[in-house]
Amino acid sequence: MDHVGIYDAKAKLSQLIEQVKAGGEVVITKRGKPVARLVPPEAPRKSSPARAAKRIRALCERLNIRRVNIRALIEEGRD
Repeated sequence: MDHVGIYDAKAKLSQLIEQVKAGGEVVITKRGKPVARLVPPEAPRKSSPARAAKRIRALCERLNIRRVNIRALIEEGRD
């Protein structure tokens, strides 16, 4: 983890962003005290299967689609 002063951070922002994109972390300081931290964004969370099934059912109702076997669709997607 690198520590960089605000003035240097403004001058080297593109380099710092590249460093963070590569998995690094940068602490920005003001007069030697940390004031901000640059970190990579969180990985997107995976949806739970139950929540996905609920969304599919709601979509089917909204589109007035009948006789859709969600379990069959899930199994088909696993092939």
